[in-house]
Amino acid sequence: MDAFIARQPIFDRRLGVYAYELLFRSGFKDFFDHPDPDQASSKVIADSLLLPGLDSMTGGRPAFINVTRELLVGGGIGLLPASTTVVEILESVEPDREVLEACRALKGKGYLLALDDFACGSPWEPWLGLADIVKVDVIASGPADRAALARRIKQAGPKLLAEKVETETIHLETSGLGYQFFQGFFFERPTTLSARDIPTSKLHEVQLLREIHRPGLDFSALEAIIEHEVGLSYKLLRYINAAFFGWRGNVDSIRHALMLLGERDIRNWASVVIMAGMASDKPDELVTQALMRGRHCELLAPAAGLESRAPDLFLMGTFSLIDAILDCPLASILREIPIATDIKDALLGEPGPLRDLFTVVVAYAGGDWALVSERAKRLGLDEAAIPARYIEALRWCDESLERSEGNRAA
Repeated sequence: MDAFIARQPIFDRRLGVYAYELLFRSGFKDFFDHPDPDQASSKVIADSLLLPGLDSMTGGRPAFINVTRELLVGGGIGLLPASTTVVEILESVEPDREVLEACRALKGKGYLLALDDFACGSPWEPWLGLADIVKVDVIASGPADRAALARRIKQAGPKLLAEKVETETIHLETSGLGYQFFQGFFFERPTTLSARDIPTSKLHEVQLLREIHRPGLDFSALEAIIEHEVGLSYKLLRYINAAFFGWRGNVDSIRHALMLLGERDIRNWASVVIMAGMASDKPDELVTQALMRGRHCELLAPAAGLESRAPDLFLMGTFSLIDAILDCPLASILREIPIATDIKDALLGEPGPLRDLFTVVVAYAGGDWALVSERAKRLGLDEAAIPARYIEALRWCDESLERSEGNRAA
């Protein structure tokens, strides 16, 4: 059976990625419906170690792993490295003697412990001191409960994690209450919802995007644009000279670099660099998610019978978060960029095969396995192709951001 594993970022107070929670299912059956949850969890742990490996999934950051009582007491979680594993204890686990002993043993070996979905009156309340992190579901709890829980948990010592944070308002509220970590899709939402224009400071980047995505790329025009952008010139030459391409000679002109890359790779590279520049005041993870979507869409195109549209599908996924990057309505931005009409329609929610593929990619990244299955079936897309392409997209994204020096760490 194929391992279905995705990841969801967990942010610190500076909106840097502290860790990733791994979202998974066993084969084609949702993990939480598995007749033997302990067996399902053990399979996920083995898959995490062997296919594709924790480092590939989390970039060396901590990985939050949900565990059952049996997995805790039986010691199966000990298969994973203590240095990068946060043991997330499901709310259904009762803190009986065996469970508490297992938790103390894990703590002694250097594991971090997190309590999932903690609420007022939880049987874990007397044992809060054992936990390193406590997760509070902000949808299931109201403002008064969130504040009360923050006071109680901070007194006991663990750090606070607000989960299912969907809006910037909730993010700011929980941050003000002393929550140190945040999980949810708030960072993917525009912070300005009014129908305003693209910010003047970012118009130039939008114009560059418009130029590189015109049908029939004009190499001379693109060369002139890049030559007048010192930062772009430097990043392009560094990118093409990297060992990643296996090119042994030096590349000392923009035209030579463009010819070596070719039209498709030029568009992908420029999209990485330009979007990272536009998102300089946003969390790095926002660009990562946008590029992940684009590459996953592109890689799934052949399996979905859309191979000829692969470059357009890369744009569809990448541009799907550009409204959050620019804090501007998506429809307004798309009017400024000459991409195919059906791609624009798909991004704006019009039904059809392109929208279905986009939904598969977004649902997979969010661990919505039922929706993945539904839309994959509608497309005639073999589900078995999806997880491997996701891992491939993840690796490509990490390499592209690092080697292009298009992120803010460059």
